[in-house]
Amino acid sequence: MSTSNSLLQDLRQAVPHLKTQIYFKSSLTALSHAIEDLVLAGSDKPLVIANFQQERFYRQEIPRYQKIAQHTDQVYVLAAPETDFGVASDPCITIPFAPDDELAQEWHLVVVGQQYSACLVCQEYASPLDSASLDQARQFKGIWTFDPQVSLQAARLLLERILTYRPELAAKVKQAQQRYGMFPEFQPQVSTSWLLDIDPRLFVNRLVTYLQASQYRLLKAYGTIGSKERKERLLNAIATAIRRSLNPEEILTVTVTELGKVFSNCRCLLYRYQSGSQSQPIAYESTSPGLRSLKEEIWSLVSHPLFQTAWAQSQTNSKNQSESIAIADVTQDLGLQSHPDLKAQLVRWQIHACLLVPIRYQGSWLGMLELHKPEAHLWTKDDVALVEAIATQVGVALMQAQAYTNLETLNRQLTDLERIQSNLIAIVGHELRTPLSTIRVCLESLVSEPEMPLDLQQKMLQTALSDAERLRKLIQDFITLSRLEGGSMRWQLEPISLQEYLDLALSGLESQTSPRIVIELPHHLPLIQVDGEGLIEVLTKLLDNACKFTPKSGQVKISAQLLNALGNSHKTSMLKVTIADTGRGIEPNRLEAIFERFYQEEGFLQRTVGGTGLGLAICRRIIDKLGGKIWAESLGKDQGSQFHFTVPVAAY
Repeated sequence: MSTSNSLLQDLRQAVPHLKTQIYFKSSLTALSHAIEDLVLAGSDKPLVIANFQQERFYRQEIPRYQKIAQHTDQVYVLAAPETDFGVASDPCITIPFAPDDELAQEWHLVVVGQQYSACLVCQEYASPLDSASLDQARQFKGIWTFDPQVSLQAARLLLERILTYRPELAAKVKQAQQRYGMFPEFQPQVSTSWLLDIDPRLFVNRLVTYLQASQYRLLKAYGTIGSKERKERLLNAIATAIRRSLNPEEILTVTVTELGKVFSNCRCLLYRYQSGSQSQPIAYESTSPGLRSLKEEIWSLVSHPLFQTAWAQSQTNSKNQSESIAIADVTQDLGLQSHPDLKAQLVRWQIHACLLVPIRYQGSWLGMLELHKPEAHLWTKDDVALVEAIATQVGVALMQAQAYTNLETLNRQLTDLERIQSNLIAIVGHELRTPLSTIRVCLESLVSEPEMPLDLQQKMLQTALSDAERLRKLIQDFITLSRLEGGSMRWQLEPISLQEYLDLALSGLESQTSPRIVIELPHHLPLIQVDGEGLIEVLTKLLDNACKFTPKSGQVKISAQLLNALGNSHKTSMLKVTIADTGRGIEPNRLEAIFERFYQEEGFLQRTVGGTGLGLAICRRIIDKLGGKIWAESLGKDQGSQFHFTVPVAAY
């Protein structure tokens, strides 16, 4: 059962001179409470009919209507049921109506008494999209009056609606109609001066209270908006600085400057932080007039054991708990006061309240934001949230700047790698093409010249074999380096004699083109714990290099020295082997670069000796795997060079 007509529409048809107005819900609430106060403050027993639209709106007013029901037995409450709102008669008479009834869109409060009457009839006009959060912004169109004739007409129409839903109330409704003069034969005996009996202070106090509460909420809203505006402006300023520049210096300077503007009479400083590193002078600070500057001073509260303990505890807490430390009054903090050195620092630098917020990125500490105030100050949640938001922005900015720096470094490395790759292709192509060309020429000569003298044939064959061996060594170097870098080499560590493997390496040298080789090894040299094949590879390549870059009139000297070093719990020994030559030498600034892959001291087209630059790179990787070190020394060009490497001595 439902009624399609609007009560406001029916009332305006019955009383054509009525003019509607627009009301906000908050205004209707104030008016309704003022009218209800008339009932509660008076001695009359009026008819009270209220329509709350929905049951949930009535639930908020149940205590008030229980009090009203103690003043009169004619109280009717209408609402669309949502849960257990149903037919009831104690203390108020409840009338649930169909949800599709027009009453669900209207707000009514009608009071008809012997001394006064009041009528509030409105229909919802507009509501915000998010009515749950903006309920007070709902708008209604309707009338509000003390006119007794309008109030009686509204009461008649509402009582008819009540009988539609609860016909069993006919006797009670008839009683109300007779008592309050709704039949022609029962006209109300009310003085025309009834308005004078209404105390206007009830309405004035109610509306003044409403206006004061509204003003307070408005001021609070303005304050919140202003705080959010400051936060957004600061975040935008820092974000703009980040977009404009990836220079960490500029980003950090803008951060302390803008943050100092938000917090008055405050010192704001920012410093980079690395655990275990020595504190650096403060470089980024913003200070209000009257506060001493900490710039260029060595300062780091976070390095104090008290704060280190606090942050260590915060690490074990839940991820949602803030790691910031806010102290409203350092003189009331017993922890701070128990450290005389820290207490003296705080007094010296006029720190009465402080806020410490770490700058983090993905769990890593990057720095610290500190705010100091010379007077006690209660840091609000908004204050802490703002500084934490800034710290997050700064952390991202620092990582972006670092990533940009790393990218520039990577670009330079890629450029160098591209150049090395070009040289590599040229070197490898040259090293492969030269012996292949020689072999081909030799073999073609042997085929095309069958009458060639025997000694020339032997020379051609020997040349082809030499260059074939050169190709084999070149390919073997590539395979060895690939296996070393890929970790596929198998090592057989065993005690061996250096002298024995040195003799094997020397036997492979071409004595007719080598300089004089001198061996100076101590007597009773201990065995070394190495891989035999790896040691042969290192000795062969170092000796080959020494002979290659030393003229035939020069000298290559091989020596060894026992080194003793104290380990963690026992004595360990290393054997240092040195291969020194009197050749062309190495520039001091290239002593490390020569161990890089494909390094060539000369341009590949201007070289006086062959090679791909893989030999020393292979030597370093082998010695590293054997647990030793390898390095070179030289006084410069034409001053000769010395190559040293160490290997562990076998235990005995």
